Parts: sequence; structure tokens; C-alpha cells
Amino acid sequence: MVETTIEPLDKTINELRVSPAQHLHGDFVDAGVSGARGVRVREEQFLTMVGLRVPIGSPDRERLAKVLGTELPARCGEVAVGHDVAVLWLSPDEFLVISQNVAGSTLVSYLRAGASEDGVAVLDLSANRTTLRLEGASARAVLEKGCPLDLHPRAFAPGTAVATSIGRVPVLLWKVENDSYRILPRASYADFLGRWLIDAMAEFKVSGSG
Repeated sequence: MVETTIEPLDKTINELRVSPAQHLHGDFVDAGVSGARGVRVREEQFLTMVGLRVPIGSPDRERLAKVLGTELPARCGEVAVGHDVAVLWLSPDEFLVISQNVAGSTLVSYLRAGASEDGVAVLDLSANRTTLRLEGASARAVLEKGCPLDLHPRAFAPGTAVATSIGRVPVLLWKVENDSYRILPRASYADFLGRWLIDAMAEFKVSGSG
């Protein structure tokens, strides 16, 4: 009888995971521009994203704040940073909790344990979107080719995240710091938006080589 070794299920699944823009990673590297007008894009794979709905005025807001390590953001565009998480405001009673280090199932369990009212909803949305990171001195200029927002720092400061569109693709746009943005499209739009960004960056590659 032939003996076989079965790999742990979690390890096998992780090895098989393919991110929505993984096929573009080489193109992203090739499209990068260095120098004074530099800009580069990459995919941040498999960030945990959990949708959270909490009624306005609910006492669960205080309980969940203790779990998250931060109060829920109170206004449009606000991003709250807590224990290994960032919380983006989507509407007065809806938020997106993002983490690089906490697994979706773990975060969902913590949030559900911290809520007591039936009106609270917690759902793992990690597979719903991917994250494209656009960085560099020309990052804002690239976005301005297809985003209707006023992206000047006086209007769109670091620590701001809003729903908008880029190249007609609906996204969440989060300015992490100066010249660094996280773009969160639906997974099905990752290919189109990734190629749009590569095309929008081409101008700076040409001008940078001149």
C-alpha cells in the first residue's frame, strides 16, 4: 500500500490563492518610473476587509471601539486607526475595517463578540475587493487623469478615504500619506483598472527618459 502525505488544508489553500491582479505584477514592475517624476503601482494582496454596520446611537459603538482600539469614524472621508486595523467611513452607519495582519475569520469573530444588538452586521468582504498601491511624486497626476475629485492636498489630505471613480471604475480611494494612495476596486475590475493605471503612468516614463 502506498503511503501518502496530506498537506494541511490551510497551507494548500494559501498556496493556491491567486489575487485579482496577480497576472499584472510583472507589468506593474515594468511600468514603474524612477526619478523626480517617479510613480509606481503594485498590488497589496489579500488584505482583510470586513464590512461593519452599526445603528446610529447604538451602545455597541462603544463596545466595538474597545475591540478595534479606536472610535468609529464620524464623518465622510475619515479613517480611524486602531489595533492592527484601519476603519473607513462609508456612511453614517456603515464602515469598512481593513487589516494587513488579522485574518478575516478572526476579525469577524472579535467584532461579533463585541456586539450585542441585532442591528449590528459583520461580514467578511475580503474577496470582494483588491488593493492597488500607487506611490511616487507623480501619483496624484496619474489619478487626476481619471478621477473627478479635487486631489489637491488642501482638499484631500493624508488619512482621507472616499468612494469615487478612476477611469470610470467605482473605487474607494484612500490617501495613506503624501504621494501614496490605496485604491480599492471590486475584484472584477482589477484587470481593467490595473491596465488603466499602467497606461496613465506611461507619460511619465517617456518624459523621465528625455
